[in-house]
Amino acid sequence: MTKRPSPISATVDFDADGIQHGFLKLPISVDESAWGAVMIPVTVVKNGDGPTALLTGGNHGDEYEGITSLLKLSSSLRAEDVTGRVIIVPCMNTPAVMAGKRTSGLDGGNLNRSFPGDPDGSVTEKIADYFTRVMTPMCDVVLDLHSGGRTLDIIPFGASHVLDDPEQQRRALEGAKAFGAPYAMMMFELDAAALFDTAVESQGKIFVATELGGGGTSTPESMAITERGVRNFLIHYGLLAGEVEMPAEPQVYLDMPDASCYVQSEHSGVLELCFALGERLEKGDVVARVYDMTRSGSAPVEYRASRSGVLAARRHPSLVNMGDTIAVIADIVDSLG
Repeated sequence: MTKRPSPISATVDFDADGIQHGFLKLPISVDESAWGAVMIPVTVVKNGDGPTALLTGGNHGDEYEGITSLLKLSSSLRAEDVTGRVIIVPCMNTPAVMAGKRTSGLDGGNLNRSFPGDPDGSVTEKIADYFTRVMTPMCDVVLDLHSGGRTLDIIPFGASHVLDDPEQQRRALEGAKAFGAPYAMMMFELDAAALFDTAVESQGKIFVATELGGGGTSTPESMAITERGVRNFLIHYGLLAGEVEMPAEPQVYLDMPDASCYVQSEHSGVLELCFALGERLEKGDVVARVYDMTRSGSAPVEYRASRSGVLAARRHPSLVNMGDTIAVIADIVDSLG
């Protein structure tokens, strides 16, 4: 069945040269505003012919490295420095960003679990549909900036995925490396079907994802890595002049081959992590302990590593419930490809 056109309209002309700041406007009707609109900020910087890059932050509303770095870039990037077109969307899921939550403050939707979207669906599904059917087709490369948000802390890495098209996979992996974070990863997603990643990759476009910290905040270190990485991304794909700036220490390559990389809690209680983020561990090591808070004198439940590698992500809050991911262990590899 053919879908109707998206109800979202843009206040910018994506084909015009120069710099434009505007909005992607989605009509809504809520108690506070009967004839209102979700206003998603967008900046377009275009200079002649060349590739188009889409830069997105705020896919989840509590992941601040991407949001902050793209807000900064939107006010500093000059048209004369660009070859082609850069589209900047710092707050992709604006209702979630304004609520300071992972999910939308309007409908509770998780944007990165809502693709390809639906023009007749919820607010979140309508946003996903617009990025699937309008934004992605006009782009060549996409950089989606994520971090751990309030519930996770993650080592900084650029990532790509195993794809059916080897050339598409190669180009994305090279971009993940060129982002220039301390780590680069071939990432395994637990359920990729409804991700923005998959919606872009299924159209044959180049997609690079990141994880850049977390805890519902940003730090000077995480911001420096993010801002350098965004610039590296644009240089690597030919939109900015200059040389890619890599980290001072050699980049570490990581692989997540399957779901066994994820350590998920089967208990509720208070969490004790036994390794620091980025620390190396061996198969069989005690990664974490969960203590029963309903009584004293009980021995904790121990969670052991099912593989050797590096602690790539950890739960940030100490309170843990059944089903929460408490650790992610990634393999250290000599090369990616």
